[in-house]
Amino acid sequence: MVSGVLGVCLPVAAVSGTLLVKLFAGNHLATFLVPCGVGGFFILPFAIVLNDRHLAMADRPRWSLREFAGTFYVKPRTNPDFVWAFASRFMFLIAYAFLLTYQAFYLIDKIGSARADIPQQIFLGTLVQSVVVIAASLVGGRLSDRTGRRKGFVCAASIVYGIAMFVVAVATTFNGLLVGMAISGLGFGVYVAVDFALVVDVLPHQDDNAKDLGVFNIAGALPFSIAPAIVPAILAIGSGGYSVLYAVAGLCAVMGAFAIWRVKGVR
Repeated sequence: MVSGVLGVCLPVAAVSGTLLVKLFAGNHLATFLVPCGVGGFFILPFAIVLNDRHLAMADRPRWSLREFAGTFYVKPRTNPDFVWAFASRFMFLIAYAFLLTYQAFYLIDKIGSARADIPQQIFLGTLVQSVVVIAASLVGGRLSDRTGRRKGFVCAASIVYGIAMFVVAVATTFNGLLVGMAISGLGFGVYVAVDFALVVDVLPHQDDNAKDLGVFNIAGALPFSIAPAIVPAILAIGSGGYSVLYAVAGLCAVMGAFAIWRVKGVR
């Protein structure tokens, strides 16, 4: 349930960010700086007010470059559940990165939208998706707690998100995209709520939870870094067709479902 509440933050931020971009659509510099400024403003009170835990000097482990480098490696043989959960999150979010990063080009090249309409259409698509994400995140998190199960929810959410990407791939109108965005909100909402709870249950070392979560966060950050490098190759293979790109995104999400099913230590 706590994970579901945290899952609400992303859609609220997404809608707020796209609204700000829409308001400052005529000023390219402001579309980047204003959302960053708003985010920084709200992060500062958190950093100042949070009563963080501090280790005594005697309890602090000695730091070494070798130990630091070793924190990024998790042995698949001894921690297979963590590795499969990492792979699932990576595949799911690579699909999400494809949608988020190339939505504007999709609207222009495939749907045929006018460039002036893009900020409004992205805002509407994000709004539709976010409303469903919030509801699905809260309900999915609560149901997962009541049933005591994680894998089934995460697996189903990945498949639903994959179906959403296939809907986006075949859409020919903006309304068709909105249908795909609504379905993706259902899958994304349940996924972000329950998958985080599942990950907490499969962390390799209970004494190093923060470090392990930091390593796992790579599965969330890396897709947005490599998506711009992968997409041109996919578009080239598909002769510039965004239908092929979002079909590949759908397959990635489904692969994420198969990866999470290999987790053995969580029901």
